[in-house]
Amino acid sequence: MPSVPSAKTIPGGRNALERLARYGYGARGTVYVLVGGLALLAAFGGGRPGDSHDALRTVLVGPFGAVLVGLIALGLLAFALWRAVEAVTDADRRGTSLKGLVTRGAHLVSALLYLGLAGTAASLCLGLGFGGGDGVHDGTAWLLAKPMGRWLVALVGLAVAGTAIGYLARAWKGDTTARLALDGEARRRWAEPTGRFGYAARGVAFLIIGGFVAAAAWYQSSAEAKGLGDAFVLLRRQPYGTALLALVAAGHMAFGAFGLIQARYRHIDAPDVDRVDDEAVAAVRRLA
Repeated sequence: MPSVPSAKTIPGGRNALERLARYGYGARGTVYVLVGGLALLAAFGGGRPGDSHDALRTVLVGPFGAVLVGLIALGLLAFALWRAVEAVTDADRRGTSLKGLVTRGAHLVSALLYLGLAGTAASLCLGLGFGGGDGVHDGTAWLLAKPMGRWLVALVGLAVAGTAIGYLARAWKGDTTARLALDGEARRRWAEPTGRFGYAARGVAFLIIGGFVAAAAWYQSSAEAKGLGDAFVLLRRQPYGTALLALVAAGHMAFGAFGLIQARYRHIDAPDVDRVDDEAVAAVRRLA
């Protein structure tokens, strides 16, 4: 199990980056706790289950809504920045094998997605409108308008499905706590079950979303591409739909709770920002 270095042993830039990453994990976790909670309410109380945008809007209309959404926006921006740092610097030591490069590429895509969600949250906070739109629908429409757009959308659908399989495999193998600085008993009792349940629920949702995107490629219609809220709706329409939606909704709450656990206990080997800056300046000077 990796040991977490103390703040005293970490250079200033690295320590700041670690704080940024933890804030980001916490913000992402908060969003998915809200998403799962709203979907759970919809399962038993009616109404349409929503996605992360709907969760932000729900927070906005509550007490101190603009302030809370603003804090979430900053946290999501922090998470996007950390994901980008992970991808570029290989902070988690994924390496340059095919699996490592795929994981780092996925982190870079994740950075872009959470940057967009941070922008939506900031727009809500500042009263500039709900913003964001339907990201899956709009992105699919944009791709379909490009040369070979149908095949590009099909590749996106396969990538989403591949992500779903990765989530499900992680839930099955139970290695969700490998990077947590927790003792064995704590891992077994609450951290690992929470992580596995959360990743399984995300895997189910991503499989459905991947199917939606694949249908959009097949019919060449962006109307077929739908996001998390529609995945919840599809689950509710199945036999025993209330139970299915409740289970996957609770799993999303678990995924959010696991994000909060990561914010506190994840081992974050942040690169030394000061050293990176010095190396960049030295490289520019050599080129000059």
